[in-house]
Amino acid sequence: MKKIFSTIIILILVFGSAWFIWNNMRSAPDRQTNHQVLIESIESMGKLELVKYRFSDIIEHKNISEYLPDASVLLIVKADAVGCIDLSQLSKEDVSITGDSVHITLPKAEICYVKIDHKSSRVYDTKMAFFREATLVDDAFKAAEQEITRQVEKSDIRAQTQSNATQVLRPLIEGLGYTSLSITFEDR
Repeated sequence: MKKIFSTIIILILVFGSAWFIWNNMRSAPDRQTNHQVLIESIESMGKLELVKYRFSDIIEHKNISEYLPDASVLLIVKADAVGCIDLSQLSKEDVSITGDSVHITLPKAEICYVKIDHKSSRVYDTKMAFFREATLVDDAFKAAEQEITRQVEKSDIRAQTQSNATQVLRPLIEGLGYTSLSITFEDR
């Protein structure tokens, strides 16, 4: 009788432990996150964004090592580049009105930013990365950002920004009753 009773207790303990472990393994862990968000600064912005280019870079990035196999990653990086004109540099001397004609001198177009879109970018394959994968992918994204920035500088984004500025301002000026608008762009 003692033997049966001992066996039943052991079985209850084993099944109870197994149920407890299985129940805790399948449930999602509790998460707790505390945020303390503070506004660091507030800046007055005067940049008029006029064009956005979307770039894709298919990149194969390799880390070549003497002692370990070469690690490589293949990814497609999506990035946005925005062209803008800084209207905060305008002064009243930059606008001249003669009869029904208006002449505006605007600052030259600039590239506001080049930003990698991490949500749309994808890592497709890594080879021989093992414990180096995070560093390898990070280096690949940095190389992609540098190359996309170089390509943005070569593109016609500034000319397109200036063309769009004319298209945006013309209806505004004509809506004020002026029939002729001329715009020039100069370095500031």
